[in-house]
Amino acid sequence: MRLETFPLILGAFVGLVGLLLIIDALTTDTMVREERRRRPRRERDRWGEALVGLGAVAMAAAFVGRDTWRYSTVAVIAGTVLLLWGVMRNGTYIRGVIGRNERPKTGYAEGSRRIR
Repeated sequence: MRLETFPLILGAFVGLVGLLLIIDALTTDTMVREERRRRPRRERDRWGEALVGLGAVAMAAAFVGRDTWRYSTVAVIAGTVLLLWGVMRNGTYIRGVIGRNERPKTGYAEGSRRIR
């Protein structure tokens, strides 16, 4: 395998992930019948998810286009803007998934009391 084919493979993978994100944003949530959590998860912003998918597709186009494509710089800038915009729209959902905080932190250990 030549080193020049690596951006093509990476571009195909990133483009596939972007297309899957766009498809997931456009389809309805019919897989889960009821929420099993005690506290329901915050709803994701579908428009933000589609923006992240479009940003990934733009980045994939820049990878596949390499240095020979005339608009690779424009594709990278547009992809970055779309990715950041989509992440900002889904910021609370992403924080909830990554953080998994059930309660707000008070600064004290579990079960301890403040001594006055």
